[in-house]
Amino acid sequence: MKIWIDADACPNPVKTIVFRAAQRLEVPVTLVANRMLKPPPSRLINAVQVSPCLDAADHYLLQHTTAGDLVITADIPLAAGLVARGVTALNPRGELYTENNISERLASRNLMEELRSTGVLGGGPAPYDNRDKQAFANCLDRWLAQHGSR
Repeated sequence: MKIWIDADACPNPVKTIVFRAAQRLEVPVTLVANRMLKPPPSRLINAVQVSPCLDAADHYLLQHTTAGDLVITADIPLAAGLVARGVTALNPRGELYTENNISERLASRNLMEELRSTGVLGGGPAPYDNRDKQAFANCLDRWLAQHGSR
């Protein structure tokens, strides 16, 4: 088992929570981004810089993850691709994407994107707050308790 972070837009508190869990449980973590990252010094944590091309990090994650891994991402199309391959995806706000909910999340995302592009709806997601951080930490802890010994 390995934890991967789609790191380009991942909130810093999420990375900090994952780094602490990785050290505590000795689980390897890889950050994937299209820019240079400086992960904390640890034999368990590394970073991969992909090309700046659109969706390069997504393609990398789809190619390098395996069933049993966990990917932290807010990218719903990426999460759909991961779930289809048996890889668990967790949103930074604490929502676990599953076979049961990913189709609905993808449809909602597509609808919201269409509404924003036509000007009917403005803005994006709400700012990341302490409630989101706590929900993420709780979900990560539950998932690691269930899957961490594999």
